[in-house]
Amino acid sequence: MTEVVIVGDDVSTDAIIPGRYAHLTDPAELGVHLFENLRPAAPSITPGLVLMAGANFGCGSVRERAPLAIQGAGIDVVIAKSYARVFYRNAINLGLRLYTCAEAVTAAGPESRVVADPATGVVRVDGRSFRSLPLGAHLEEILRDGGLVEWVRHRVGGKESAK
Repeated sequence: MTEVVIVGDDVSTDAIIPGRYAHLTDPAELGVHLFENLRPAAPSITPGLVLMAGANFGCGSVRERAPLAIQGAGIDVVIAKSYARVFYRNAINLGLRLYTCAEAVTAAGPESRVVADPATGVVRVDGRSFRSLPLGAHLEEILRDGGLVEWVRHRVGGKESAK
């Protein structure tokens, strides 16, 4: 069973990764400090878990390290009711797929079985299916290429998208 961690509304980038680690560039090193400011009540983070959040996840500063820390902790699935705009774009630019699905977050609990399908945008919670908001073709292409830098490399280098 996939472990599910649920955090509330308005989780800021400083709560995701404290500013004192902004100098770090290694995703794995950043991942060690994920949600550190929320401790000792911080959720236990293990690779492969599903992170679910309330509204306005990633609000606050323009900290690219926040989605990088999530990736560094081994989290591949983030589902939230909504995201702060800059966090959302930073995540996509780094190749971290985000699912926007308020109904799935509301339906989930810590013991839920949650599966997200990137091909269809469907999020399943305990056997119930919910449709995530679509990303759009351009953002899907960026994610397929592994993030914005790789997307640009494919175009500058004359290569096609990794579709």
